[in-house]
Amino acid sequence: MAQEYRSEILERILKTLHIAADGVKASVIVNIDGLLVAAFPPSNEENPHENPTSSPQVAAMSATLVGLAVRTLNRLAQGELERLLIEGEEGVMVIYPAGRASVAVLVEKGARLSHVLYATRKAATEIMEVLGS
Repeated sequence: MAQEYRSEILERILKTLHIAADGVKASVIVNIDGLLVAAFPPSNEENPHENPTSSPQVAAMSATLVGLAVRTLNRLAQGELERLLIEGEEGVMVIYPAGRASVAVLVEKGARLSHVLYATRKAATEIMEVLGS
C-alpha cells in the first residue's frame, strides 16, 4: 500500500468537510504566518489576486483575523480562541484554530450553520493531529 503524503491527507480532510456540510464554498488550512498549507477545492487560477475568494486571499485574511482575535481575547482576559465567526450579506466565514494552524471555511448564506460548525470543528481536530501541534 502506498504511503499517503501529509498534504494529501490534509486535502482529503478538507474534501470530507465539503461533503459533510452543505453550503461550504471553499476551505483552507493556513499556518500562523498566513501561508497556505492546503485548500479545497484546490486553486488553479493564473492570477489568484483577481478573485477575492481564492485560496491565497482566504488564507491571508484568516491569519490576520485569527491574530487580531487572539490579541483581543488576551487583552480582555477572555481565554483562548475557540472559534471565529463572521457573517456578511453574501455568506459566512468560520475559522477554527488547529494547533499552530487554522482551518477557514467560506459558507453560502442560508447554509445550516450548525452542520458547518460541527464538521469544521471535527476537521480542525483531525488537522491538528496530522500537523502534530
